[in-house]
Amino acid sequence: MIIRKDNLLLLPEVYLIIASIFYWVNTSTLFNPFAIIFIGVLLYQVIIKNKIAGLLISSVFILLNLYMVLALISELSEFTTSNNSFIRLLVFGVLFLGLNLIASIFMFKKHLVK
Repeated sequence: MIIRKDNLLLLPEVYLIIASIFYWVNTSTLFNPFAIIFIGVLLYQVIIKNKIAGLLISSVFILLNLYMVLALISELSEFTTSNNSFIRLLVFGVLFLGLNLIASIFMFKKHLVK
């Protein structure tokens, strides 16, 4: 199977769609308007490939993830000892938010240089 460059350029959007689905599943609600909007906007971007929309979407995702980093720091500061829950939250939070930020930044750079 040959991987084309066009398919590799869609990787940030595909990852962010998967991350949004992961978020939707973890909220345990069938109707989650934020997840539906995130997925819809990202699918629109994958289909239409608009430069301005790509910059706007990636900027919003960067800002949302930076906000979530602050929320993670706030949540971690509530722990008095570094127990198993603290370490699990730290590892998965940093990994998930870090990957989201990396994908958003790649998406931003991709649409910036077009």
